[in-house]
Amino acid sequence: MGFIQNIKEEIKIIRERDPAIHSDMEVFLYPSFKVMIYYRIAHKLYIRRHFFLARWVSQRAVRKTGIEIHPGAKIGKGFFIDHGNGVIIGETTVIGDNVTLYQGVTLGGTGKEQGKRHPTIGNNVMISTGAKVLGSFKIGDNSKIGAGSVVLEEVPPGSTVVGVPGRVVKRNNQSLPQEELDQINLPDPVREDIIGLQRANAELTNRLLDLEREIKRWGREEDMRTEYENRI
Repeated sequence: MGFIQNIKEEIKIIRERDPAIHSDMEVFLYPSFKVMIYYRIAHKLYIRRHFFLARWVSQRAVRKTGIEIHPGAKIGKGFFIDHGNGVIIGETTVIGDNVTLYQGVTLGGTGKEQGKRHPTIGNNVMISTGAKVLGSFKIGDNSKIGAGSVVLEEVPPGSTVVGVPGRVVKRNNQSLPQEELDQINLPDPVREDIIGLQRANAELTNRLLDLEREIKRWGREEDMRTEYENRI
């Protein structure tokens, strides 16, 4: 894909996914647009082994946008960063098609790995604000990572992950259209656990009350039997 075609594609993606953009000219002010133009240039330099120039271009992008994409990262079509300040994408990260990242996302390593150190992100994935994905595992296609989650292990396709450390709380293995990839309507596993504990506690309390009533009734019956026997 040529340079002009890349620009047209970036404009189309941003306008489709951000309702705050009202014209094509506004897109040129958008951090996601700027950083992707820098990334495409830096990545071409990187694969030609011009490592210093590639890093120089990418560091200029960091200073201008607050988004750090290593020139060695591989990014597919339809990639979108919404309000991207603080986003970090590591060198060996691989990102599929139609992926959306929000502010403060880190696709990084654990510092204990060699070679492939960063995650592989499947197609149609949304990673919400402040989420951290750390390690050389894969996030399956059509998955959602909740805001503030810390993901340290592989995520199956079609999953919703929340929490620290992140855990799968929903899995449907069905395609999630972009308009459904919101950051609000996510399960709350802590709340669900508390509700489960409250339900179990209520059941246990009811059983204890039933047992106390049985004991009292048995005691009254014994007293009545004893009184009857004494009268006889």
